[in-house]
Amino acid sequence: MEEMRKEKNQSSSFWSSKAGRVALAFLIIVGLLLAYEHRIHLFTGNGLLVLLLFACVGVHLFMHGGHGGHGSNTERE
Repeated sequence: MEEMRKEKNQSSSFWSSKAGRVALAFLIIVGLLLAYEHRIHLFTGNGLLVLLLFACVGVHLFMHGGHGGHGSNTERE
């Protein structure tokens, strides 16, 4: 029974933990406050700037998957 609990705790993701839920709530609040403070820039026809911002974030998040991770000391042949 104890082994099943350890396996369940090890297999659960960060976002389902208490710290993950707090981090997610923090990110949502920060995003809402940021959007509120910059609402004049978001809604005055500067859609190109918003698209550029989303493109930068998207490229940053999705392009890190191809380089094999950080800290690997193996040599490629």
